[in-house]
Amino acid sequence: MNQPDTSRPGAEALLRKLHERPHQPIGRWLRAPAHVHYKAFRMSDPPTQRPASRVEFQSLLGHLKISAEATYVRENFGYGVKEAGNGDRLILIWQAHTEYYNYQLWHLPSQANGAPTFGPLTFPEYTFPVEPLGTVVCRLDILLTTGMLPPRHELRVLMPGPVLYGSRIFNEQTCVATSFTPDDQERERYWVSVGPSQGDPSRLKDIVDAIVRIETYYHLLLMQKPLFSAAIDQVYKFEQVHLKQREIITNHIGHADSQALQRWLNTLTQDLLKTNRMAGTLHFELSASLPYDRIVHSTLASLAEKPLESYRPTSDYVLSGITGVAEGYQQLLKRIDTLRGGVLLQHTVEGLSVIVIAYYLAGLSGYVFKGLQEMGWLKNANIASAIFVPIAIGLAFGITTFSKKYLHKKLEGKQPMAKADKPEP
Repeated sequence: MNQPDTSRPGAEALLRKLHERPHQPIGRWLRAPAHVHYKAFRMSDPPTQRPASRVEFQSLLGHLKISAEATYVRENFGYGVKEAGNGDRLILIWQAHTEYYNYQLWHLPSQANGAPTFGPLTFPEYTFPVEPLGTVVCRLDILLTTGMLPPRHELRVLMPGPVLYGSRIFNEQTCVATSFTPDDQERERYWVSVGPSQGDPSRLKDIVDAIVRIETYYHLLLMQKPLFSAAIDQVYKFEQVHLKQREIITNHIGHADSQALQRWLNTLTQDLLKTNRMAGTLHFELSASLPYDRIVHSTLASLAEKPLESYRPTSDYVLSGITGVAEGYQQLLKRIDTLRGGVLLQHTVEGLSVIVIAYYLAGLSGYVFKGLQEMGWLKNANIASAIFVPIAIGLAFGITTFSKKYLHKKLEGKQPMAKADKPEP
């Protein structure tokens, strides 16, 4: 049997890295009651900011004096665990995703220190000193307790906002209540009761992961609404202006001179460039909306939600906010692709380019034919010019087609190079 090759540089280091210490399951350290703060931040430059967020997390571990033996840090995931002298436990979890990164900060008080409450984490000497990268997506304040949910009137006092939402999730014992309204610290509050017995502690992580996943992707979807609304108006104006331009060109092209043709071509070319820029921005910002929408729906389905008496279902609020949003984004992308892709703009620009080139070729040939007639080399310059018109159109079409293919080939050649130079996420 062939032996593995460990003679290459770095092979031994790689093997040590793979086997140095297995990923410890976080669930083994969890218990209820617990107090969890969640923070998610959308990165404006993920290839650069994703590794920077890992450095940020490592600096936080150092600030909180969490030992290397109690930490686990990899490319896109890490955690640290700290035990206080009073028996409290602090767990920091960091994770970097494609578009955002987040922290889960768990405070597990000892039984002697009583149940946690909403507000700041009360782990001894805890602070969160770093200034996170990117834009805030959402912040959550989650309490996990044993026993039953507090009475509705008590939750009404603890949670801001006009309406309380609540459901049974995963099983008959686990209940969640929230108002989906940020408090004075800009955190949405959740109270989760896991019943008289917390059972498998790792289930606590599943509950929190489901809540934060729904909240994060819900907010990522809605964060693009201002851009979407502005783009809708802009696309509508482009469509109306271009339809009017096409009508003018159609009515006047028969007697247009070279200056009019050139003016139309310049205007339409500028419109096409603006549309391409807008399409690029919108595709970058909105193209992930469908996967995000599916994540929200699939996570809601995994909760196996059941009604909780006197509360509106939590899914009612979430679905009312995102229903139709992703589809609306996709319809806008289709409209602008139609505007950009030729039906409204590109074909008109290309057709007008052929006419302008043919116009100039025919004009220049007329001077040549007149000169040849003066020299006696040509009998009738007018007949020659008339015969040359279809030839000029053919030449103009060939020049336009060749230029288009050449530009596409150049662009296709640059794109693979750009992808090869792009750093790994």
